[in-house]
Amino acid sequence: MSVIRVGSAPDSWGVWFPEDPQQTPYGRFLDEVSASGYEWIELGPYGYLPTDPQQLRDELAAHNLKLSAGTVFEHLHQDDSWDAVWTQIEDVAKLTAAVGGKHVVVIPEMWRDPGTGEVLEDRNLTAEQWKKKTGGMNELGKKMFEQYGVKAQYHPHADSHVDTEENVYRFLDGTDSEFVNLCLDTGHISYCGGDNLAIIERAPERIGYLHLKQVDPEVRAKVEAEDLPFGEAVKLGAMIEPPLGIPDLPPLLAAIEKLDIDVFAIVEQDLYPCAVDVPLPIAQRTRKYLGSCGIPSVKFV
Repeated sequence: MSVIRVGSAPDSWGVWFPEDPQQTPYGRFLDEVSASGYEWIELGPYGYLPTDPQQLRDELAAHNLKLSAGTVFEHLHQDDSWDAVWTQIEDVAKLTAAVGGKHVVVIPEMWRDPGTGEVLEDRNLTAEQWKKKTGGMNELGKKMFEQYGVKAQYHPHADSHVDTEENVYRFLDGTDSEFVNLCLDTGHISYCGGDNLAIIERAPERIGYLHLKQVDPEVRAKVEAEDLPFGEAVKLGAMIEPPLGIPDLPPLLAAIEKLDIDVFAIVEQDLYPCAVDVPLPIAQRTRKYLGSCGIPSVKFV
């Protein structure tokens, strides 16, 4: 029988950067995520939580928390990008493994600045760039697993080159399931017009990790009509607490349950920037909601 291990992440506390005066301090995040009833968390941006392994282990233990994954961005489609990407990956993979995590969520860098909306590069990759990205990810996934024992879970993202359902399939078709699988972020898929259930049905063997997230359809329609950058969309409330948005989570969790896998499902509601008093009540309500969905495989331990 499947086990869907639900946790949360710094992102649900409005954390996008290692340091930012607008963000919840990490001590408060740890206090509140534990108080919300979660036991699993992600690292968030490298440097937000302590990067010394012993200090991080102590902090996690003091809050009865465990680490599911680290997170890092990649731009492997660009020329001469390997060294810069691997340096970041290595830092995250090393720390993740040192405190017991088994996954690194790898996210494509965005083609436009999430805050200013400045276009940084073409929104479409050439065939050669696709080959560099998928080939680079195969190499990256293999190396991080062989050196640190962590698995690469690739996270499609709005305003990136792996965004739509079509591009998700193209990425999966170009990568090796032995070393690279999918972090299905339900919110980003819906934000980009995709069908989460269709992806699960078409590529069940590639579902290696989940981010549980919902999108406000009205904000999404405005974003699409005005071609707004992702950061602006988040400020408008594009990501919304369940069950107020799309996709509907109970059928999605039921579909995952049928796969007979042990998988993390990390709640990740983009809230940047937000007042420090906002995240805790949302996290508590979300935890209660997910526990009430009637999916036996959903666990919080």
